[in-house]
Amino acid sequence: MKFHVLFLGLAISAPTVFAQPGAPGAASDNPSVLGSLMSTKPRYTREMVLGNILKGALENMHLSNKEINDALSRDAFKIYLERLDYGKQFLLQSDVKELETFMTSFDDMLVSGDLKILDKSSELLNKRIGQIEGHVEQLLKKPLDYTKKESIETDPKKRAFLKTENDLFAHWERLMKYEILNRIVDMEEEQNGLALDAKGKKKKPKNEKKLSGTEIEKEARSKVWKSWKKIFSRLVNEKKSDKLDKFYNAITKVFDPHTNYLVPEDKEDFDIDMSGKLEGIGAILREENSYIKVERIVPGSASWKTKEIEAEDIILKVGQGKDEPIDVVDMSLRDAVKLIRGKKGTTVRLTIKKPNGLVKVVPIERDVVEIEESYVKGTVLELSPLKTKVGYINVPKFYRDFNDRNGRNVTDDTRKEIQRLNKEGVDGLILDLRNNGGGALEDARMISGLFIEKGPIVQVKAHTGAVDVLTDTDSTVDFSKPTVVLINRFSASASEIVAAALQDYGRAVVVGGEFSHGKGTVQAVVDLDAYVSPMAKSYSPLGALKITIQKFYRINGSSTQYRGVTPDIILPDQFSHLETGEQFLDHSIPWGEVKPVKFKKWDNDWNMKALKANSKTRVEKSEKFQHLMESIDWYKKQKEQTGRSLTMADFEKERKEIREKTDIFKKEQINDKLVVKDLSGKNDKASKEKFQDFSETLKKDAVIEESVMIVNDLVKMSPKKHLGSTEKGKK
Repeated sequence: MKFHVLFLGLAISAPTVFAQPGAPGAASDNPSVLGSLMSTKPRYTREMVLGNILKGALENMHLSNKEINDALSRDAFKIYLERLDYGKQFLLQSDVKELETFMTSFDDMLVSGDLKILDKSSELLNKRIGQIEGHVEQLLKKPLDYTKKESIETDPKKRAFLKTENDLFAHWERLMKYEILNRIVDMEEEQNGLALDAKGKKKKPKNEKKLSGTEIEKEARSKVWKSWKKIFSRLVNEKKSDKLDKFYNAITKVFDPHTNYLVPEDKEDFDIDMSGKLEGIGAILREENSYIKVERIVPGSASWKTKEIEAEDIILKVGQGKDEPIDVVDMSLRDAVKLIRGKKGTTVRLTIKKPNGLVKVVPIERDVVEIEESYVKGTVLELSPLKTKVGYINVPKFYRDFNDRNGRNVTDDTRKEIQRLNKEGVDGLILDLRNNGGGALEDARMISGLFIEKGPIVQVKAHTGAVDVLTDTDSTVDFSKPTVVLINRFSASASEIVAAALQDYGRAVVVGGEFSHGKGTVQAVVDLDAYVSPMAKSYSPLGALKITIQKFYRINGSSTQYRGVTPDIILPDQFSHLETGEQFLDHSIPWGEVKPVKFKKWDNDWNMKALKANSKTRVEKSEKFQHLMESIDWYKKQKEQTGRSLTMADFEKERKEIREKTDIFKKEQINDKLVVKDLSGKNDKASKEKFQDFSETLKKDAVIEESVMIVNDLVKMSPKKHLGSTEKGKK
């Protein structure tokens, strides 16, 4: 089987590691793997061809070795139902019961190509949409009662499918009231000068003349109806490719969260070259049930510059310039991306919802991503009254230009930064891998090798059970002084390999939140057109399959999958209120172990017990960490409170509290005792502004401040600079 890509990243975005045909896990040597439908019978359909190829690939190549049978069909049905009506806002219990007749037939439909469930789903869904649309249209023709004591549950997981049409209509009446109240409060805040722009400054009201409460309510109703009318129309006229996407990916997602079928349009996105240049907003998105969520922000992109769009934000609406925004709830990721993308210089307005419930509009001027901000960046940190000079290197991703052997790569850039910091005479180093979603496996191996003499870095187990050990063979130690590695919940895959290797060697102290992301698997992107018989070529293009084929294991035998990497010193993490990580994903590959390999531990005199105790004492006394922990507690409570009052008084009170709390928690203290040195040598205005922003970000970061202290403690412990005795990794 011909692989286009081996994929190590956290997000399902641009490809990161290329492999040639016949790469580990490939099936090109075994022509029976996919059963390439060479039948002379002409009576087969595109869905039959595609289904059989997908079945062969999934059963024979996937790491889990699962079979597509009745048991798997039951799980696939649950996923399909969630994707069909995640909000439980359209289908009744009786409709679900009708669909349950297909519960154990997903395996049969995949092979036969007769996807009967799609027609039945459309029939039931369109019937309910028609009923709901008529009811909502009449409902919104007159003002609603905003004094009535009632509430709505906003978390679909806490709701059940409704029994009767009257129950359904009652739910939609509450939903419309909730939408209108949101609009009214938004308009009132803007009119009263309380609304904020993308930079956090108060926006000027659009109209000099203030609207009355009655006028605001009427306009809010009108906007809600226009928005939902478009949604109803889009759902009723759903494209066939979107329906197929729901069916096929209901099956692939049972294998694991990172295995999915890519329709031809999505496959094109994977074929974009990794030049680092992209016209758009620079945000990696994912589809999560009815919502479009931000997976991560591309450093240097238009989104990154706003400082307002962050991972886990939900995009509710997309507006072009000054046009009325389009609601993207329940919209496919592909269609939402089409609305968000655009030419450089044009403006898109995103209505986003923060994890704490805050809703705001962020205008973004589309641009070409500034590649420099995606690269390794280093500096020297000095924290008064300490005398220790600490090097700092931020690695945003493990990049590599596979089309140019002489092109830029993360290993060479990291080595150059280390050389520069050595010349600066630093006493220790902070390697920042926070928010690093992964990248090239080769660079994870080589960057780990910059800190050790030589030895194994990571073990890779294929779906066949074969284990390969990737080793650093270069005996050069580029940096031998005390090192701290920073990770968080968004540190995934390749970044977890580096953190785990340096931790196992005892070469670095890993610092961060409770755990890293836990993505310890490798994906390959398979071109499905390569397996179509000559008689069925007219059905091309079929798209591609991104499939999990390998799993990572540390040199101590423990996998990084699911559990991630646990830091040696755990600090409060601003993302700890988010359920982000492999352990929160359905059908994720489980943790596991293989035999540990022999390696030489780094000989140091670090007293980990003392390091932890010192750090704990400082954190407890730190105003910054106290401020951070207060914000985390508040965000957790907000997330748990999913019921919303539908009275105007309660709604306005709640919005005021959210706005005030958010303003408080966003005010981060700058530590002027932390000196950040500009090593760029650039004096132009743009470079100075970028460095100023970079410097302020570090000075506000409580984790950076504490990491400098930890490096200082390590320096005092006078670590030795040579390897110790050979020993096996401990479990």
